[in-house]
Amino acid sequence: MIHEIPLERRTLHGHFSKDLPPILTIDSGDTVAFACLDAGWHVTPTDKFEPRDAGLDDGHALIGPIEIRGAKVGQTLEVWIDEVRVGPWGATFAAGWPTPLNDYLGLGEGETCVLRWTLDAAAGTGRDEQGREVDLRPFAGVLGMPPSEPGVYPTGPPRPCGGNIDCTELVAGTRLFLPIPVEGAFFSAGDGHARQGDGEVSQTAIECGLDRLQLTLCIKDEPQLDTPVAWTPEAWLTLGFDEDLDTAAAIATRAMLDLMERELELKRREALGFASVVVDLRVTQVVNGVQGVHAVLRHDAIRMA
Repeated sequence: MIHEIPLERRTLHGHFSKDLPPILTIDSGDTVAFACLDAGWHVTPTDKFEPRDAGLDDGHALIGPIEIRGAKVGQTLEVWIDEVRVGPWGATFAAGWPTPLNDYLGLGEGETCVLRWTLDAAAGTGRDEQGREVDLRPFAGVLGMPPSEPGVYPTGPPRPCGGNIDCTELVAGTRLFLPIPVEGAFFSAGDGHARQGDGEVSQTAIECGLDRLQLTLCIKDEPQLDTPVAWTPEAWLTLGFDEDLDTAAAIATRAMLDLMERELELKRREALGFASVVVDLRVTQVVNGVQGVHAVLRHDAIRMA
Protein backbone atom coordinates (compact mmCIF):
# COMPACT_ATOMS: atom_id res chain seq x y z
CA MET A 1 0.00 0.00 0.00
CA ILE A 2 1.28 3.50 -0.87
CA HIS A 3 0.53 6.33 1.57
CA GLU A 4 0.79 9.81 0.02
CA ILE A 5 1.78 12.32 2.72
CA PRO A 6 0.98 16.00 2.11
CA LEU A 7 3.59 18.69 2.72
CA GLU A 8 1.98 20.85 5.41
CA ARG A 9 2.59 22.15 8.93
CA ARG A 10 1.10 19.01 10.48
CA THR A 11 3.58 16.69 8.75
CA LEU A 12 6.75 18.75 9.35
CA HIS A 13 9.10 18.88 12.30
CA GLY A 14 12.65 20.08 12.98
CA HIS A 15 13.88 17.91 15.86
CA PHE A 16 13.92 14.28 16.98
CA SER A 17 11.92 13.10 19.98
CA LYS A 18 10.20 9.86 20.83
CA ASP A 19 7.41 12.01 22.29
CA LEU A 20 6.46 13.53 18.92
CA PRO A 21 3.05 12.12 17.93
CA PRO A 22 3.10 10.17 14.66
CA ILE A 23 1.54 11.78 11.60
CA LEU A 24 0.71 8.35 10.14
CA THR A 25 0.63 4.71 11.23
CA ILE A 26 1.42 2.06 8.62
CA ASP A 27 2.01 -1.68 8.40
CA SER A 28 5.39 -3.22 7.75
CA GLY A 29 5.91 -3.41 3.99
CA ASP A 30 3.87 -0.30 3.24
CA THR A 31 5.26 2.52 1.10
CA VAL A 32 5.22 6.22 1.92
CA ALA A 33 5.70 9.02 -0.61
CA PHE A 34 5.98 12.76 -0.10
CA ALA A 35 7.59 16.00 -1.16
CA CYS A 36 9.91 17.71 1.30
CA LEU A 37 11.53 21.09 1.79
CA ASP A 38 15.27 21.61 1.77
CA ALA A 39 17.10 21.40 5.09
CA GLY A 40 16.62 25.13 5.70
CA TRP A 41 12.82 25.06 5.30
CA HIS A 42 12.90 27.04 2.05
CA VAL A 43 9.79 27.17 -0.16
CA THR A 44 11.61 29.43 -2.64
CA PRO A 45 15.33 30.22 -2.86
CA THR A 46 14.77 33.20 -0.52
CA ASP A 47 11.55 32.47 1.44
CA LYS A 48 11.12 30.01 4.30
CA PHE A 49 8.11 27.96 5.36
CA GLU A 50 5.95 29.55 8.05
CA PRO A 51 4.90 29.13 10.77
CA ARG A 52 7.82 27.48 12.54
CA ASP A 53 8.34 26.83 16.25
CA ALA A 54 11.45 28.44 17.72
CA GLY A 55 13.68 25.78 19.24
CA LEU A 56 11.64 22.85 17.99
CA ASP A 57 12.08 23.67 14.29
CA ASP A 58 15.72 24.77 14.34
CA GLY A 59 16.89 21.60 12.60
CA HIS A 60 16.31 20.05 9.18
CA ALA A 61 12.77 20.19 7.81
CA LEU A 62 11.66 16.57 8.18
CA ILE A 63 8.51 14.66 7.26
CA GLY A 64 7.28 12.38 10.03
CA PRO A 65 7.30 10.69 12.42
CA ILE A 66 5.80 7.61 10.79
CA GLU A 67 4.78 4.83 13.17
CA ILE A 68 5.06 1.21 12.02
CA ARG A 69 2.68 -1.21 13.71
CA GLY A 70 4.41 -3.90 15.70
CA ALA A 71 7.90 -2.38 15.51
CA LYS A 72 9.84 -3.28 18.65
CA VAL A 73 13.07 -2.12 20.19
CA GLY A 74 15.93 -4.32 18.98
CA GLN A 75 14.37 -5.15 15.64
CA THR A 76 15.71 -3.77 12.37
CA LEU A 77 14.03 -1.25 10.08
CA GLU A 78 14.71 -1.92 6.41
CA VAL A 79 14.23 1.22 4.30
CA TRP A 80 13.87 0.60 0.57
CA ILE A 81 14.73 3.83 -1.24
CA ASP A 82 12.40 3.56 -4.22
CA GLU A 83 12.52 7.04 -5.76
CA VAL A 84 14.33 10.34 -5.15
CA ARG A 85 13.29 13.19 -7.45
CA VAL A 86 14.75 16.66 -6.97
CA GLY A 87 12.91 19.94 -7.16
CA PRO A 88 13.82 22.67 -9.68
CA TRP A 89 16.43 24.60 -7.67
CA GLY A 90 19.12 24.20 -5.04
CA ALA A 91 21.99 26.02 -3.32
CA THR A 92 25.44 25.30 -1.91
CA PHE A 93 26.98 27.49 0.79
CA ALA A 94 30.73 27.67 1.46
CA ALA A 95 32.99 29.62 3.85
CA GLY A 96 32.19 32.66 5.95
CA TRP A 97 31.38 30.93 9.24
CA PRO A 98 33.64 29.28 11.84
CA THR A 99 34.13 25.52 11.76
CA PRO A 100 37.34 23.62 12.52
CA LEU A 101 37.84 22.96 8.80
CA ASN A 102 36.91 26.49 7.66
CA ASP A 103 39.23 27.97 10.28
CA TYR A 104 42.08 25.65 9.25
CA LEU A 105 41.58 26.69 5.62
CA GLY A 106 41.50 30.37 6.56
CA LEU A 107 37.88 30.64 5.39
CA GLY A 108 36.04 30.96 8.69
CA GLU A 109 35.47 34.69 8.30
CA GLY A 110 34.40 37.01 5.50
CA GLU A 111 31.97 36.48 2.66
CA THR A 112 29.95 33.30 2.21
CA CYS A 113 30.02 31.91 -1.32
CA VAL A 114 26.57 30.83 -2.51
CA LEU A 115 26.25 28.65 -5.59
CA ARG A 116 22.71 28.85 -6.95
CA TRP A 117 21.68 25.83 -8.99
CA THR A 118 19.01 25.14 -11.58
CA LEU A 119 18.16 21.44 -11.35
CA ASP A 120 16.83 19.28 -14.17
CA ALA A 121 15.47 16.06 -12.69
CA ALA A 122 14.74 14.49 -16.09
CA ALA A 123 18.22 15.17 -17.48
CA GLY A 124 19.91 14.47 -14.15
CA THR A 125 21.98 17.65 -14.26
CA GLY A 126 22.48 20.80 -12.23
CA ARG A 127 23.75 24.11 -13.60
CA ASP A 128 24.99 27.10 -11.60
CA GLU A 129 24.52 30.75 -12.53
CA GLN A 130 27.82 30.76 -14.44
CA GLY A 131 26.71 27.85 -16.64
CA ARG A 132 28.88 25.23 -14.92
CA GLU A 133 27.19 21.85 -14.93
CA VAL A 134 27.39 18.72 -12.78
CA ASP A 135 25.62 15.38 -12.93
CA LEU A 136 23.08 14.81 -10.16
CA ARG A 137 23.02 11.88 -7.74
CA PRO A 138 20.13 12.75 -5.44
CA PHE A 139 19.53 11.28 -2.00
CA ALA A 140 17.90 12.16 1.32
CA GLY A 141 20.48 13.24 3.89
CA VAL A 142 18.27 12.44 6.90
CA LEU A 143 16.76 8.97 7.32
CA GLY A 144 16.24 7.89 10.89
CA MET A 145 14.49 7.54 14.21
CA PRO A 146 14.67 9.31 17.59
CA PRO A 147 16.93 8.20 20.45
CA SER A 148 15.31 6.00 23.08
CA GLU A 149 15.76 8.54 25.89
CA PRO A 150 13.08 11.22 26.40
CA GLY A 151 13.82 14.79 25.36
CA VAL A 152 14.33 17.00 22.33
CA TYR A 153 17.32 16.12 20.13
CA PRO A 154 18.86 18.14 17.27
CA THR A 155 18.68 16.74 13.77
CA GLY A 156 22.30 17.61 12.93
CA PRO A 157 24.38 14.70 14.26
CA PRO A 158 23.83 11.18 12.90
CA ARG A 159 23.23 8.44 15.45
CA PRO A 160 23.25 4.61 15.46
CA CYS A 161 19.49 4.77 14.74
CA GLY A 162 20.12 6.96 11.69
CA GLY A 163 19.33 10.62 11.22
CA ASN A 164 21.59 13.02 9.34
CA ILE A 165 23.68 10.25 7.76
CA ASP A 166 24.56 12.27 4.64
CA CYS A 167 25.85 9.21 2.77
CA THR A 168 26.09 9.75 -0.97
CA GLU A 169 25.48 6.06 -1.67
CA LEU A 170 21.87 6.07 -0.42
CA VAL A 171 20.31 6.82 -3.80
CA ALA A 172 17.24 5.26 -5.42
CA GLY A 173 17.61 1.49 -5.67
CA THR A 174 19.42 1.06 -2.35
CA ARG A 175 18.36 -0.29 1.03
CA LEU A 176 19.22 1.04 4.47
CA PHE A 177 19.06 -1.08 7.62
CA LEU A 178 18.70 0.68 10.99
CA PRO A 179 18.44 -0.62 14.57
CA ILE A 180 15.03 0.34 15.98
CA PRO A 181 15.42 2.36 19.22
CA VAL A 182 11.75 2.95 20.17
CA GLU A 183 8.45 1.11 20.00
CA GLY A 184 6.73 1.91 16.70
CA ALA A 185 10.02 3.08 15.11
CA PHE A 186 8.77 6.69 14.57
CA PHE A 187 10.74 7.16 11.35
CA SER A 188 11.36 10.55 9.71
CA ALA A 189 13.12 11.66 6.52
CA GLY A 190 14.14 14.76 4.58
CA ASP A 191 17.17 16.94 3.76
CA GLY A 192 17.29 16.59 -0.01
CA HIS A 193 20.72 16.62 -1.65
CA ALA A 194 20.98 16.78 -5.42
CA ARG A 195 24.71 16.01 -5.36
CA GLN A 196 27.35 15.69 -2.64
CA GLY A 197 30.96 14.64 -2.46
CA ASP A 198 32.13 12.27 0.27
CA GLY A 199 33.00 14.42 3.26
CA GLU A 200 30.61 17.31 2.42
CA VAL A 201 33.56 19.58 3.21
CA SER A 202 31.82 22.99 2.93
CA GLN A 203 29.11 21.69 5.33
CA THR A 204 26.49 21.74 2.56
CA ALA A 205 25.81 19.74 -0.59
CA ILE A 206 23.51 20.95 -3.37
CA GLU A 207 20.77 21.51 -0.81
CA CYS A 208 17.36 21.14 -2.40
CA GLY A 209 13.77 20.26 -1.87
CA LEU A 210 12.54 16.93 -3.18
CA ASP A 211 9.48 16.76 -5.40
CA ARG A 212 9.12 13.11 -4.43
CA LEU A 213 10.78 10.79 -1.96
CA GLN A 214 9.30 7.30 -1.98
CA LEU A 215 10.32 4.78 0.68
CA THR A 216 9.13 1.29 1.60
CA LEU A 217 9.48 0.49 5.31
CA CYS A 218 9.82 -3.09 6.55
CA ILE A 219 10.38 -4.54 10.02
CA LYS A 220 12.92 -7.38 10.30
CA ASP A 221 14.02 -9.57 13.20
CA GLU A 222 17.44 -10.08 11.62
CA PRO A 223 20.11 -8.95 11.38
CA GLN A 224 20.29 -7.35 14.80
CA LEU A 225 22.36 -4.19 14.43
CA ASP A 226 23.87 -1.44 16.55
CA THR A 227 24.88 0.85 13.66
CA PRO A 228 23.48 1.46 10.16
CA VAL A 229 24.15 -0.95 7.30
CA ALA A 230 23.24 -0.41 3.65
CA TRP A 231 22.96 -2.51 0.51
CA THR A 232 23.48 -1.03 -2.96
CA PRO A 233 23.47 -2.87 -6.29
CA GLU A 234 27.28 -2.62 -6.23
CA ALA A 235 28.26 -3.14 -2.60
CA TRP A 236 27.53 -3.58 1.08
CA LEU A 237 28.13 -0.55 3.32
CA THR A 238 28.56 -0.30 7.08
CA LEU A 239 28.55 3.08 8.81
CA GLY A 240 30.24 4.40 11.93
CA PHE A 241 29.76 7.73 13.74
CA ASP A 242 31.81 9.32 16.51
CA GLU A 243 33.33 12.65 17.47
CA ASP A 244 36.71 11.05 16.72
CA LEU A 245 37.31 10.02 13.10
CA ASP A 246 39.49 7.05 14.10
CA THR A 247 36.72 5.72 16.34
CA ALA A 248 34.12 6.22 13.58
CA ALA A 249 36.39 4.21 11.25
CA ALA A 250 36.74 1.49 13.88
CA ILE A 251 32.95 1.25 14.34
CA ALA A 252 32.43 0.98 10.57
CA THR A 253 35.15 -1.68 10.35
CA ARG A 254 33.74 -3.72 13.23
CA ALA A 255 30.31 -3.63 11.62
CA MET A 256 31.85 -4.73 8.33
CA LEU A 257 33.54 -7.71 10.01
CA ASP A 258 30.15 -8.64 11.51
CA LEU A 259 28.63 -8.42 8.03
CA MET A 260 31.39 -10.54 6.44
CA GLU A 261 30.91 -13.21 9.09
CA ARG A 262 27.14 -13.13 8.53
CA GLU A 263 26.97 -12.83 4.74
CA LEU A 264 30.18 -14.62 3.63
CA GLU A 265 30.57 -17.09 6.53
CA LEU A 266 34.13 -15.95 7.19
CA LYS A 267 35.86 -16.40 10.52
CA ARG A 268 36.57 -13.16 12.37
CA ARG A 269 40.32 -13.10 11.73
CA GLU A 270 39.80 -14.12 8.11
CA ALA A 271 37.30 -11.28 7.74
CA LEU A 272 39.85 -8.77 9.03
CA GLY A 273 42.43 -10.05 6.55
CA PHE A 274 40.02 -9.88 3.61
CA ALA A 275 38.80 -6.44 4.76
CA SER A 276 42.36 -5.14 4.57
CA VAL A 277 42.48 -6.37 0.96
CA VAL A 278 39.06 -5.50 -0.49
CA VAL A 279 37.17 -3.13 1.86
CA ASP A 280 37.43 0.63 1.32
CA LEU A 281 36.97 3.11 4.18
CA ARG A 282 35.43 6.36 3.00
CA VAL A 283 34.76 9.55 4.92
CA THR A 284 30.99 10.03 4.83
CA GLN A 285 31.02 13.53 6.31
CA VAL A 286 33.12 15.65 8.67
CA VAL A 287 30.67 18.46 9.39
CA ASN A 288 27.74 17.22 11.49
CA GLY A 289 29.14 17.41 15.02
CA VAL A 290 30.27 13.80 14.81
CA GLN A 291 32.41 12.28 12.09
CA GLY A 292 31.05 9.66 9.69
CA VAL A 293 32.86 6.80 7.96
CA HIS A 294 31.40 4.14 5.70
CA ALA A 295 33.13 0.87 4.89
CA VAL A 296 32.45 -0.46 1.38
CA LEU A 297 32.62 -4.10 0.27
CA ARG A 298 31.81 -4.66 -3.38
CA HIS A 299 29.64 -7.70 -4.09
CA ASP A 300 32.19 -9.04 -6.61
CA ALA A 301 35.25 -8.42 -4.42
CA ILE A 302 35.63 -12.03 -3.19
CA ARG A 303 35.03 -14.86 -5.64
CA MET A 304 35.60 -18.62 -5.65
CA ALA A 305 38.17 -19.76 -8.22
